[in-house]
Amino acid sequence: MLGARPDARLDLLLINAPLRDYDLRPRLNEFTLPVLGMGYIATYAAAQGFHVGVLDGEALGLSVSRICAIANEATPRWVGFNLLAPTYELSARIAAGLDPAIHIMVGGHQAKAMPAMVVNDVRFGRLEALVIGEGETRVAELLHDRHRRAALPGVMWRDPVLRTPVTGGVPGTGGHLAPDINRLPFVDRRYFAADPYRPGTGPLEAAMVGARGCPYDCSFCGAAVSANPDVTIRTREPENIIAEMDEVHARYGVTAFRFVDDLFLGYERFIRRCMAAFGAAGVGTRYVWDATGRINVLARADDRLLATLAENGCREVALGIESGSARVLGHIGKRINPELTRQVVRRLTGLGISVKGYFILGLPTETRAELDATVQHVYELWSLADSQPGSFRASVFEFRPYPGTPEWHRLLATGRYDPAQLLDYGAVDLTSDGLDEAMRERDEFNFSVNLQFGEVELPYVRRKLVELARIQHDRSALL
Repeated sequence: MLGARPDARLDLLLINAPLRDYDLRPRLNEFTLPVLGMGYIATYAAAQGFHVGVLDGEALGLSVSRICAIANEATPRWVGFNLLAPTYELSARIAAGLDPAIHIMVGGHQAKAMPAMVVNDVRFGRLEALVIGEGETRVAELLHDRHRRAALPGVMWRDPVLRTPVTGGVPGTGGHLAPDINRLPFVDRRYFAADPYRPGTGPLEAAMVGARGCPYDCSFCGAAVSANPDVTIRTREPENIIAEMDEVHARYGVTAFRFVDDLFLGYERFIRRCMAAFGAAGVGTRYVWDATGRINVLARADDRLLATLAENGCREVALGIESGSARVLGHIGKRINPELTRQVVRRLTGLGISVKGYFILGLPTETRAELDATVQHVYELWSLADSQPGSFRASVFEFRPYPGTPEWHRLLATGRYDPAQLLDYGAVDLTSDGLDEAMRERDEFNFSVNLQFGEVELPYVRRKLVELARIQHDRSALL
């Protein structure tokens, strides 16, 4: 239990359920990103005087039975779950196996998208609070007294008499929905199993967020603005970001940072302010960093602004490219086209900034020709970057529907699917051509609802996914 002291009873144990029940087989891959949301909640609650621990079942490769045994032996007052579509069933099984004396709270994307389903799930029969959205301050209030839930906005539970969902909230408490992110304590990395992390022979790295919320409405994405009406989009002050970088460096010796939020390089005004502050603080002479970016925003940026990214230590930009088909890109609301992607990749890699591109195969309405265009787009971007100072790497996924997203609602509207089908996640074996290191690295991403959403059969989708994954693995080994 990360961050927990052995000499005191836990007020809250936060459980990150595994993607698979690891009683069935060991976890294959060695690294998973830290659960930053849980880390922020644990850090804030600890700052309020509560004793908190985190049990990361995925990072530690734990089974459902082992997680239940650890939690029950620890006898925390509360257990909290981060509910996500791929791990919901395992979370529910763990909840059902907890001691009846333990109070249960839940949050996460699945809780927000389908709160009534969660509240009425008999496996969460002892659920005391479902927290919709950013949970730091509301979790702390619940730890003070669970009866405070009646005053907290966006907190739901099941009425014990009427047996129907109830939502709390009173006037003047809306600030709980959007905590001031510049006043939150820096996340305490004692709550992470693998952060800071050293990849191979590279520098020690740590994950960070510079903003919360996303103004875009990509149809497949859980962060889509239409799926998150409760989220106020906001960025941290650059000085606050730099202060956290310096603190993590002083404590752990970290010299590389990964900004994993949607907006770090997705809002030009913020990019300019942040790069000015980074330059004044000499960030580029001390650290390197990676960040997510928006192709349409970076395409509009002038050469000088992009050059400041490299000057201030930007090592790699992750871009949601998704498809090589202009029609498919329009269908999923990306606001980009393949030519725009080529321009941005060429400009960034020409400055020595590497690019990681995310792609999705098997999107709804996608034809065989459009899927092949995406595969060709990956090859084209590899070739483009080969003559540049920066490199290009591709990370390819099979389409998965997430509840609450625009695509989820569009799929249900066709009448061909029901929610149970779209939530029936299972592991996918991509090793028919052999289990090699490339497939081991993909292990945590190989899950699916095993439905065909476009015109392309799943075996073809997966063959192309494996083809690209293996080539990318071989290319990375040569860098």
